[in-house]
Amino acid sequence: MQTYKTEVVVIGAGLAGIATALELLDLNVPVVLLDGAPDGKPGGQANEAFGGMLLNGTAEQARNKIKDSPELLLADWHNAACFTDDDHWPKRWAELYAQQNRPMIYDWLKQRGIRFFPSVQWVERGLYGNGNSVPRYHIAWGCGRGVVQTLLQQLESHQNRKILTFLSGHRVNTLTLSDGKIIGCQGVISNEHASGGIDSNAFSVSATRTVVCTGGINGNLEKVREHWDPCYGPAPTNLLSGSSPDSDGAMHDEVTKVGGQVVNLNQMWNYAAGVRHPEPAFPNHGLSLIPPRSALWMDRHGRRIGPMPLITGFDTHDLCKQVGNLPGQISWQVMNYNIAVRELAVSGTDTNPDFRDGKLLRVVWNTLRGGDPALMDWLIEQCPDVVSASTPEELATKMNQAAGGHDVHTEDMIRDIRAYDSNIARGKKLQNDDQIRRLRQLRNWLPDRFRTCNLQPILDPYAGPLIAVREQLISRKSMGGMQTDTHSRVLDLAGEAIPGLYAAGEATGFGGGGISGIRSLEGTFLSNCILNGRRAAQSIADRL
Repeated sequence: MQTYKTEVVVIGAGLAGIATALELLDLNVPVVLLDGAPDGKPGGQANEAFGGMLLNGTAEQARNKIKDSPELLLADWHNAACFTDDDHWPKRWAELYAQQNRPMIYDWLKQRGIRFFPSVQWVERGLYGNGNSVPRYHIAWGCGRGVVQTLLQQLESHQNRKILTFLSGHRVNTLTLSDGKIIGCQGVISNEHASGGIDSNAFSVSATRTVVCTGGINGNLEKVREHWDPCYGPAPTNLLSGSSPDSDGAMHDEVTKVGGQVVNLNQMWNYAAGVRHPEPAFPNHGLSLIPPRSALWMDRHGRRIGPMPLITGFDTHDLCKQVGNLPGQISWQVMNYNIAVRELAVSGTDTNPDFRDGKLLRVVWNTLRGGDPALMDWLIEQCPDVVSASTPEELATKMNQAAGGHDVHTEDMIRDIRAYDSNIARGKKLQNDDQIRRLRQLRNWLPDRFRTCNLQPILDPYAGPLIAVREQLISRKSMGGMQTDTHSRVLDLAGEAIPGLYAAGEATGFGGGGISGIRSLEGTFLSNCILNGRRAAQSIADRL
């Protein structure tokens, strides 16, 4: 067995683990950082993330004349989270986030060379104003991958690099417990990183402090279904995965074995508009769409969902509830090409190449000209859940072919599309449709006006072809996890800190075992990995 000894071992080299290690080096604390990914590519889920972060009091908000405050952010947070009386530590973490996100996250990233897109986005407004009162969603240039790769480069070039041991392909399976204290961990080394010998694939690390940063459970669909909240309907048999299988929750079970609390695993941040990935990297691999607001959201039979029409940008939690309780947990979005090119997007680094590559002029150009058709053309050609046609009758036929049945009722679908188009045609004084009202509201914010059509009829002969997207629920992020205090110490069943054990990032539900409650204000995931990790490192340094 290969053995190591250090002050701190950090398990997991995703964003939370990287932030923890960087902070420890800044504080001159020796650290072993373990990356369990078999491909030897550190960064975890953040490598694939779009890179949005919920921040307030920033220069970008000031330039966009957005008046915000920690008090307003915290009030919005509580409205969205619907915390219970038992959520003591999630509430404390939310308070800390509201007060400290500017210096602990935004300023820290800016000092390390991370820049943000100048326009602030307004997401998760809440169906009835119970979300973000003002725009707060900041997109990092380079997306999630740009953030983690920049921080990884700074780890490698750090002036204290000599006190960092960075081990790839080392997957932990056991926490070492002695006299009630965690004193390190043990695990196995992937074949690519083993040095040879009959026992060379085993390792152990002895450490004064251990920090668990191993992500959530949402890459393990069996575990997701086990903890599925019935508010979203029955656990889906057709659930797609938007998280790597590495996020399997194995360390949640290990923390439970050593007496730690793991709570709120039913609280997840899934999405209602998942499609099958055209180039899957693992079983049930899906893409999470940012759905077009001007499309009609329909059930598996092609009937418009209502009486409240579904429209993205307001309440993702509610969208999942609505779709999860539909027959078959399948929905369709019907639109035309103009709507699709201007409004449809896919969450992730590689599906947003202009943001990934920091091409500001190209982002502006595509916005002004009404979108970039390349993404939509790729989906039409490659994605099995996207179909296009010249007429609604032909579209319904192709929808049934894609679904492998005869569920779509052509006459009902055409009736509902024409009813919506007729409502648009009546003009502003006579329009009476909640989707139209919400589209007008969205377009009041300039960045949304550029990304939202101005009441585009579906059957407009000059906006074709028609497009339909078959969608289903996709598993994404864990909002529950290991319970931690605001020093990132893992708590036992009595609410006491387990000596030597810390955790950060998605493993902790992004703080306290569920900092977001039942709803995220969106953009609270990458940012909390940084906040949790830095708090863990600072707490450890204070106690050494």
